[in-house]
Amino acid sequence: MARNLDLTALRAFVTVAEVGGVTRAAGLLNLTQSAVSMQIKRLEEGLGQDFFSRAARRLALTPEGEQLLGYARRMLALNDEALSRLTDSGYEGELRLGVPCDIVYPQIPSVLKVLAREYPKVRINLVSSWSLNLREGLERGEHDVILTTEVAPGPGGTVVAERDLVWIGAPEGAAWQRRPLRLGFDDSCIFRPIAQAALDDAGIPWEMGFGGASDQAIEATMLADLAITARMRGSLPEGAAVIEAGNALPPLGRLKICLYDAGRQTGEVARALVAQLRCAYGD
Repeated sequence: MARNLDLTALRAFVTVAEVGGVTRAAGLLNLTQSAVSMQIKRLEEGLGQDFFSRAARRLALTPEGEQLLGYARRMLALNDEALSRLTDSGYEGELRLGVPCDIVYPQIPSVLKVLAREYPKVRINLVSSWSLNLREGLERGEHDVILTTEVAPGPGGTVVAERDLVWIGAPEGAAWQRRPLRLGFDDSCIFRPIAQAALDDAGIPWEMGFGGASDQAIEATMLADLAITARMRGSLPEGAAVIEAGNALPPLGRLKICLYDAGRQTGEVARALVAQLRCAYGD
């Protein structure tokens, strides 16, 4: 007798795999944590396999889980395509979302996937820039909703989360030990004056190892162990590592992830976008 895989359980599995935890996945799926855990358990018991290694703090896929993930993504994509073609959503239009380039990953892809599934005829235009540029763009009417990373929210902003700002560099790198300390920051990055002031207060000489407007060039310089930079904990570039230097480098304090809604879009889709952002980034 043929058996069928439960698409609801597969969606829970894929979401947990992509965000790395049940709590965040539950928020994105609008389910309770226990409901998501039960769906994963039912899927594992039905196939007689463990799909997640639960020894680590962050859930990691087992080899069987990695194999299932590819199948599950294709099955869900086909299901969503069929629903999109055969049903007529009453919601159409465009939303313009701005997100700082340093916190796009890993949350934004999951947010966009949820919205694309729920509102297939709505186009989300994503703009990635620095917080100062996004604030200015919001005032000019270029964005509907933006996230920022700031010391404190400005007028109209609300705090979504608060995280440590940490020094990062190449794994096992030595750039942080050199003096003067070479820094890599975009000219518009809000982290730049915070890092420079912290070093000045600690009496640590520094110089700019990179300046300009290319986040990729900064990351390349940092990963080559030619400079260090700073990011919010939990939003590190791929391949980078937090510098555990003890008291050799000054702490950078905590920053806030803030949300601004221009109020130009007031429908269900706009509310869903704001809710998904709060869920994805909220502490």
